[in-house]
Amino acid sequence: MKHADTQAPRPKALLVGLQLPGMSEADNIGSLEELKRLVDTLGFEVVGQVTQKRGSTRAPLVVGEGKLRELARWTGGPGFIAPSVIKKKSKAAERFGHDQEDDDYIDGQDDYNLSGINDDEGFDTDSTGRSENSEGAEEEEESKEDQAGESGPPEGVQATVIVFDSELSPSQLRNLESATGAEVLDRTGVIIEIFSRHARTRAARLQVEIARLKYLAPRLRETGGGSERQGGGVGGKGAGESSQELDRRHIRDRIKELKVELEGVQEESTVRRSRRSGENAVALVGYTNAGKSSLMRAMTGSEILVADKLFATLDTTVRPMHPPSQPRVLLSDTVGFIKKLPHDLVASFHSTLEEALHANLLLYVVDASDPTFRQQLEVTKSVLGEIGATEHPSYLVLNKRDRLTALQMQELKNEFPDAIMISTRDKKDLADMRETLLSFFEKDMSEADLTVPYTIQGAIGEIRRQMRVIGESYNEAGVTLKVRARQEDLARIRSRFKL
Repeated sequence: MKHADTQAPRPKALLVGLQLPGMSEADNIGSLEELKRLVDTLGFEVVGQVTQKRGSTRAPLVVGEGKLRELARWTGGPGFIAPSVIKKKSKAAERFGHDQEDDDYIDGQDDYNLSGINDDEGFDTDSTGRSENSEGAEEEEESKEDQAGESGPPEGVQATVIVFDSELSPSQLRNLESATGAEVLDRTGVIIEIFSRHARTRAARLQVEIARLKYLAPRLRETGGGSERQGGGVGGKGAGESSQELDRRHIRDRIKELKVELEGVQEESTVRRSRRSGENAVALVGYTNAGKSSLMRAMTGSEILVADKLFATLDTTVRPMHPPSQPRVLLSDTVGFIKKLPHDLVASFHSTLEEALHANLLLYVVDASDPTFRQQLEVTKSVLGEIGATEHPSYLVLNKRDRLTALQMQELKNEFPDAIMISTRDKKDLADMRETLLSFFEKDMSEADLTVPYTIQGAIGEIRRQMRVIGESYNEAGVTLKVRARQEDLARIRSRFKL
């Protein structure tokens, strides 16, 4: 007997890429491909994508009129902004948790100084309600596009969501939703939503919630909040404070509360980090889905989540290398990066990224099979530069070599002669990586003999944890250990145990 499929259908998404000045066509295509993976991670089914060259993203509708009509054919929308939009919720805002209704407002008036906008109307409109496009050059380009024949979706395909590969203003989101009749999201909103779903620890949830509220706050104008003003009162609105202003105040207060709570979590992390001070620390950094978690799991033997999706890891995990080494080497897996990572997320995850700031060595992990890994590496370095972690000693790890041909591997070796090329599925590669890490920490070490009397308790265990023991012997005076260690560690052990 067949069971009915009760799984809800995936929302059908149309991707929109804007090729701005200074952006090559290849960069635009690559960015759209990355957006496709983001949208897929969010659970949407991508049914198509459209692109357009634009001088900027400041226009109220972002795209030209011809392209807007094309988007409307994908969604079944009108293709123009209605003359007035009354008490209609923004679908993008609904996704971020606000559920009030809008009063009338003029789309785009707060964000742009547009000719033809007055106190009573939105855009100057013709008899059909379509807005006039004041950008002559772009309109001319649109006309040429129209003359060449406007495209549309395959028969029977209709998108319910439009996702732009750039950040949109609140009024742009609302204008596009009115013109297309579909939910409209921007790249920033997609990334924040993914972070919200994948955050597991208390610190990650707090950090993501702060970024989410900062994203939501300016969009309250689109989500609702009556414009009527009411009198104040204990626990109520201030004198003359509108519902919208009250909502914004609530968000500001909530962000303050979250920041205070996050500070407490950060203090706990600082205490844990201080307990590890003096130990050898390696931080894995890199683009999302580059294989950091797979490498971490292979090098430490820990049950860390490994998934072929973007931002599977948001929480920093610290584990000792396994089999155990002397001295002990700690590896930390950090949140992945991506192009156009929202600034508020970088700021919120500052404490998480501090594992990289306090590490002795950074491993820049890249997916060598991805032709865009060079740009991804630059993004990683740029984000780390915001926290001052780019001056640390580092190695470049060209991961996933099992996906490369012999010729590709040779070309990469020629281009990056000092890089470490590995596959986390190859045990020899992992063994070589282990020796590379140990050699890094041993290069400034020297050998010494430490004689520990039998009467001293705890010294031998401490020596084994902090130093590499390469020989030992026993006599009537005690245990003599031949060790390899840093001079400061030798001095500390000798002073602590009077050796």
